[in-house]
Amino acid sequence: MAHLLQVEHVVRKFGGLTAVNDVSLHLDKHELVALIGPNGAGKTTLFNLLTGMVQVTSGKINLQVNNQNYDLTHKSAVQIADLGLSRTFQNIRLFKNLSVMDNVLTAMTNEYQEGFLTTVFRLPRYYKTEKDMKEAAQKLLAIFDLTENENTLAKNLPYGTQRRLEIVRALATQPQILFLDEPAAGMNPEETADLTNLIKYIQKEFQITVLLIEHDMSLVMNLAERIYVLDQGEMLATGSPEEVKANPKVIEAYLGEGED
Repeated sequence: MAHLLQVEHVVRKFGGLTAVNDVSLHLDKHELVALIGPNGAGKTTLFNLLTGMVQVTSGKINLQVNNQNYDLTHKSAVQIADLGLSRTFQNIRLFKNLSVMDNVLTAMTNEYQEGFLTTVFRLPRYYKTEKDMKEAAQKLLAIFDLTENENTLAKNLPYGTQRRLEIVRALATQPQILFLDEPAAGMNPEETADLTNLIKYIQKEFQITVLLIEHDMSLVMNLAERIYVLDQGEMLATGSPEEVKANPKVIEAYLGEGED
């Protein structure tokens, strides 16, 4: 059976610097996979390649949905999002001066589209679409305990709640694959524990594939079914959490060598 996402020998060069070098990986339906590695390993660059924010220098990225194959290699971020790949960012990128509700609604425009005349003349279908979007957004906000913050500006939310809103906004696009770039960054242990449960819930209830970059190894080991390890832009290892944790190359490159 073909993989949901297949990445083959991807390379990305910035001038004379090779940020990602001959990386191959795959994701299957409903998996929760982690991508780890030391700072500067190329993890976020790889995310940017997979979501169309940066174009590959060479290699191939293929998506298979409903027995249809889509070559994502040179598609734009908008085209890739329309095909069901959504992401969060290492540095939160909410619309800080918009309300929580409006942040979610902006993400729904790819699913709820109206023609030019319908929008300009405010035809009945326009109002039905607006109503459907708001109802769908309210359901998402309720699931993630954000209903009481519906009218709050994003910039006025606590940090952990902003992180949660960014995930909700990504889910509002109804993705096949959700990419989470260091979702626990800046969180305290209690917030991280809540986030771990939230990601488990998302994968189970929304029946989507999740790929996350994370430095918090306790979170990774509690969540991931498989782990990929990058080091200096190259794939160093892959396997189950137990296999990766015991891999001497990973210990040396990522966890650090100890006297024992």
